Amino acid sequence: MRRKLLIAPLLSCVVLVGIATPAFAQGDGAAGVQVILDNIWVLVAAVLVIFMQAGFALVEAGLTRGKNVGNIMMKNLMDFSVGVLGFALLGFTLAFGTGNDFLGHKGWLLDSGAYDFGALTLPTYFIFQVAFAATAATIVSGAMAERTRFKAYLVYSFFITALVYPIVVHWLWGGGWLAQLDTPMIDFAGSTIVHSVGGWAALMGAITVGARIGKYGKDGKPRAIPGHSLPFAIVGVFILFVGWFGFNPGSQLAADLAVGSIAVTTLIAGAAGAVAAMITVWLTTGKPDVAMTGNGVLAGLVGITAGCASVDNWGAGAIGAIAGVIVVFSVFGLDRARVDDPVGAISVHGVCGAWGTLAVGLFATEGGLFYGDGADQLLSQAIGVAAVFGFVVVTTGVLFQVLKRTIGLRVPPDEEIEGLDITEHGAPGYNPDVLAGAGSLVGASSAPGA
Repeated sequence: MRRKLLIAPLLSCVVLVGIATPAFAQGDGAAGVQVILDNIWVLVAAVLVIFMQAGFALVEAGLTRGKNVGNIMMKNLMDFSVGVLGFALLGFTLAFGTGNDFLGHKGWLLDSGAYDFGALTLPTYFIFQVAFAATAATIVSGAMAERTRFKAYLVYSFFITALVYPIVVHWLWGGGWLAQLDTPMIDFAGSTIVHSVGGWAALMGAITVGARIGKYGKDGKPRAIPGHSLPFAIVGVFILFVGWFGFNPGSQLAADLAVGSIAVTTLIAGAAGAVAAMITVWLTTGKPDVAMTGNGVLAGLVGITAGCASVDNWGAGAIGAIAGVIVVFSVFGLDRARVDDPVGAISVHGVCGAWGTLAVGLFATEGGLFYGDGADQLLSQAIGVAAVFGFVVVTTGVLFQVLKRTIGLRVPPDEEIEGLDITEHGAPGYNPDVLAGAGSLVGASSAPGA
C-alpha cells in the first residue's frame, strides 16, 4: 500500500510535466520520456539549491550573536525574495538572452522566444538559474552581519541579482567572451561565476561597512566575538552539503549517468575539506575547532564546484583538501588585515572559489597541467578568475559607497550594541524570557574566523 501511495504522486508529476510542455509532445517514446525526466531532475535540483538558503541562514545565525538572529533570518529570506524579482525583471535576460559577448539584451521579462535551452523548458531553466543567483547574493550577508542597515541590504540584493551577477554569468554560461577563448574557461557549476562573485562582493561590503564594535582592540589585534549557537551553524553546514547535490549534479542539466560521478566528486571534496581544515586548525591552534571545520566542508564544496565534471575522484580529494587548508589561513589572514567577516564568507566563497577554478587547469583529466596537457586551460582559468575579481570589486565597491553616502550602510553604534533585532525589526529573535535564562546568549561569540 505504501509503495502505491508513493508511486501515485510520482506518476502525477510525470503527467503534469508532460501536459505543461506540449512542445515536446512530438518526442514520442524514449526521447519524450527523457525530456520529461530531464525537466523533473533539474526542477528537483533547483529545489535543493533553493533549500540551501536555509543552510546559509543557519550558518550565519549560529556564528553571530543572539541579539541579531532575527535580522539575519530576515536578510536571508529577503535576499532570496528580492533576488527572484530582480533576476526575473532584468538578470535572466542579461545572463542568457541573445546579445553580444558581454551581456544579453533580448528576451525581457522571460520572453520565451529569445532563449534556447535544448530539452529544458524556460520555466525549468529559470527556476534553476534563479536559485544560483540567490546563492551569490546571500553569501554577502554573513560578511556584513551585525552592523548593516536592512534597507541598504535590500538595495544591494536587488542590484547584485539584477545586474552584477547576470553580466558575469553571460560571459561564460551565456556564451560570452570567456566561453569563446581559444581554450574556453571551465566553471561547471560556478566556483567563480557564483561563489567568487558573492565572495568578492562580500569583501567589498565588509571593507566598506567596517568592523563590528569591539572586534579589534586598541593594539589592533583581533578579538573573537563567538556566535551564539554552534549547533545552528553545523546543521546549516549539513543542509548546504545536501543542497550541493542539486548545485553540482543539477548543473549537468540532464538526468543522465554523469550525474552520479559528479555527485561522487562533490562528496569526496567536501569530506576532504572538512578533514584538512580540522587538521590544519588543530595543528595551528591546538584545538580541532568546530566552526572552522564546518567552513572546511564548505571550502571543499566550493572548490570542487568548477571542476566536478572534469576531474577524477583523487583529483576531487586533492582539490577539497587544499581548499580546507587554504580556508583556515585565509580566515586568519583576513582577520589580521582587520577585515571583519563574522562567518568566513570571503575565504570560503571568494578565495576557495578562485582556487577551485584554477584547480581545473591543474587536475582536469582532459586539458589539465598535471595530466600532461600543458598550461592553456590553466591560463584560461586564470583569465576568468582575474576578470571576475576585477569586475565585481569595482561594481560592488561603487555600489556600497553609493549606499553608504545616500541611505546609509551601517547602523548607529547604539543600535549595533543593542542588537539589530530590536532596532531594525522591532522585536527580538528570541523570547526575552529565554534570553534571561541563557546567560551570555545575546552577546556571546564563535571560533576564530567565524
